[in-house]
Amino acid sequence: MPDIGRVSELIADPGPWTFAYIDGPSDQPEPEELARQRSVRDRLEEVDAPEADVDAATAAVARRTGFASPSARFLLIRNGRVEVDESFAGARTGPERLGHGPVPHLLPLLQEEYESVLYLVVETSRDGATVHLERSGTRHPELTEEIEGDTTDITKVRAGNMAQAGIQRRSEEVWKHNQTEVAEVVDELVRQRHPAFIVLSGDMRARKLLTDRLNRESKQLLVEVDANTRADGSDDSVLEDSIHAAIERTLRDAAADVRDRAAAGDHRAAAEGRQEVVEALQAAQVDTLILDARLADAGGSLDALDAPPWVSLGEEDSLSATVIASVPAADALARAALLSGARVIVEGRDQQPEGEARDDGPPAAPFAYLRWSTTDATGR
Repeated sequence: MPDIGRVSELIADPGPWTFAYIDGPSDQPEPEELARQRSVRDRLEEVDAPEADVDAATAAVARRTGFASPSARFLLIRNGRVEVDESFAGARTGPERLGHGPVPHLLPLLQEEYESVLYLVVETSRDGATVHLERSGTRHPELTEEIEGDTTDITKVRAGNMAQAGIQRRSEEVWKHNQTEVAEVVDELVRQRHPAFIVLSGDMRARKLLTDRLNRESKQLLVEVDANTRADGSDDSVLEDSIHAAIERTLRDAAADVRDRAAAGDHRAAAEGRQEVVEALQAAQVDTLILDARLADAGGSLDALDAPPWVSLGEEDSLSATVIASVPAADALARAALLSGARVIVEGRDQQPEGEARDDGPPAAPFAYLRWSTTDATGR
């Protein structure tokens, strides 16, 4: 997961910066992979990136990242030094973008960061469970817990005589004890790490026993999958589909929650459109900025400044700061938001997955949720 705080510190410096949002290493034969690497170098030379930056990017692209194909990669380079090198599992969220200038194009990095969702996967059975703490866009789980429960009398017996009934009761107690241990692990991870959701799969009876033993906070996060993925030879596709759907829902809900909070009080805590958002950024009033990914190609520019308020509509409102350059509006807004301590959400995709229709409508206007409402300052 990218360190956006460090990125914010870096971009206060006007650079110039060389940036690249590209595909990660491929699984193509070596000649094709070498051609891809040469293409990155050629395109950076075409945008007049300095030789030291081009060499640094070429060396970085030649290094394997450990991510399976497809993956995405973001590089931020200054004075021949790679300052940011982040890789993400899965296909790019948009087209490849390479450039050089005083203000880097950060929307792809910010979108990858926004889409990085922390969640739990619990695959349970009557004799224990496997718990993974995972983050979308990464290679491996951040943590894995194997809970090996008691297996005494674990096999369910057929109803019959008194002896069989006794064994059945003991088996039920063993199952309950095992799921109590699993619940303790899950509840503690929820308390410490605050996952967005918990996907639960496995044996039907074990799922029911576990659910009954989770605390209220954990139960509210549950997404139950009706599949025993812990069994040998099981098909994990249902589990993977459920995780993907839960991630998409989490992202939609996060952006909707920001808009709902801004709408409270007759939208007095909201700014919408370029001018309103710039004015709010200049007042350091923005808590969260929402940008449509398609704004990257929407045209229009704003002035990036070397000091607060970091962005202006023109020299007349730059205050005492110096204009670094006139840059694409989305880049100027994202930079000013980061430098004023605001969160940036980049939503939507300017490149749809194969088979999905592209939204050719105009991009949504920039939207900001404000730290304080406009009436707080005016008293009206």
